[in-house]
Amino acid sequence: MTKSRPLIGVTLDAEPPATEDAPGYSKYPWYALRANYLGALAAAGALPVALPHEPDLAIDFIERLDGLVVTGGAFDVDPALYGDDVWHGKTQVKPLRTTAEFALLKAAIARDIPVLGICGGEQLLAVALGGTLHQHVPDAIEDALEHEGHMPGHPVALVPDTLLADIVGAPTMFVNSSHHQAVRDPGTATVSAFAPDGVIEGIEARGRRFCVGVQWHPEFETDPGDARLLAAFVAACAA
Repeated sequence: MTKSRPLIGVTLDAEPPATEDAPGYSKYPWYALRANYLGALAAAGALPVALPHEPDLAIDFIERLDGLVVTGGAFDVDPALYGDDVWHGKTQVKPLRTTAEFALLKAAIARDIPVLGICGGEQLLAVALGGTLHQHVPDAIEDALEHEGHMPGHPVALVPDTLLADIVGAPTMFVNSSHHQAVRDPGTATVSAFAPDGVIEGIEARGRRFCVGVQWHPEFETDPGDARLLAAFVAACAA
């Protein structure tokens, strides 16, 4: 009998209902997720399931899951969660989504199940670990790279002696990039990757089974290291 695939929860994005001024998919609120998030995890050996925005059920979900992926999206973490009382003009939030994901992250960290934060998920993981964010990279980092174009991306340098560097097995990766915010202070996390302009691109919490965040999108498998990262995460969930 083959070993069961680990059950991995994947967070969803949410969109508002269509209106006359803003036609869209449905006249009711709806969830959304790019197919390659789930497809890449399934290809890596996981049984991925989508998680609705039900913060009161976070502990129940985490008790049944073998791992958690917090995905990205075209929105930002509420600055109040990391102590900023002034919003940048580019900051946009989705309160219910963030509340649900934050509850899931806290429960996953408490239970010590494997966690992978992707893009905005990495940023929220940093906040859950006591960190803070740059609300708008171009205003915070002098001579910053273009981080908001999805392709072709940019290189990142992996920090030696980190879990991420050990998994990838190379000192650098070429990654896609689609974000305007970034980790400012990683809190209790360790920084595991930097962009050439100094922007933090990877974090991890040491002393845990697997708790990694990356600012890029490994589900696109732009670099060979992306498949290694997803495989290592799924293996940790299966252990």
